[in-house]
Amino acid sequence: MTNVIATSTDGRFRVRLVPDECATNPREDFDHRAHVITIDTHLGHYAPIDKDGGPLAGAWDRVSWNRRRGIDIFTRWAGIFHNAIVIESRPKRGPVSLWYLLREDAEDLGMLPEAYLDAERAEYEAWAEGDVYGYVVEEAVDWLRADVDEAMTTWEEVDSCWGHYGYDWAASAARAALRTHTSKSMLAA
Repeated sequence: MTNVIATSTDGRFRVRLVPDECATNPREDFDHRAHVITIDTHLGHYAPIDKDGGPLAGAWDRVSWNRRRGIDIFTRWAGIFHNAIVIESRPKRGPVSLWYLLREDAEDLGMLPEAYLDAERAEYEAWAEGDVYGYVVEEAVDWLRADVDEAMTTWEEVDSCWGHYGYDWAASAARAALRTHTSKSMLAA
């Protein structure tokens, strides 16, 4: 299936998005500062997000028996005694979890700690839902047969990049790549 999301004004370049079927779990392969405690795997239907839950997992084990107030108790305790920021994640499909960032891990983020936590959570959930893409920039190539007066146009790949978590980010990166190739072709002309 061809999912062309943009074409150059002259029609010579296009970019399409393709689902990335070999995307890597961002919690296992990339640097991350957030820790995740998986609260509920829905009777084992989902795998835990992080295997160990980070340095505050033991505290969660002590309050997790209280399903009604455990999350509130843990969040207050982590904030008071460890200066941690905690967000709760309850996706429609997937494990219920607590994402937290210790204050020392939040230094030099360049953004609010809550925004950083939310970005790591969104990246993981995009991977878990299969919302990961690659883009392919293609250039139109004209073919002329020498023996017959026939011509045809095909598309040849000139650039690609994979591992964009979330459709919006992938589409933005794809459009930027198309602009780059379009400007290169104008400079060469």
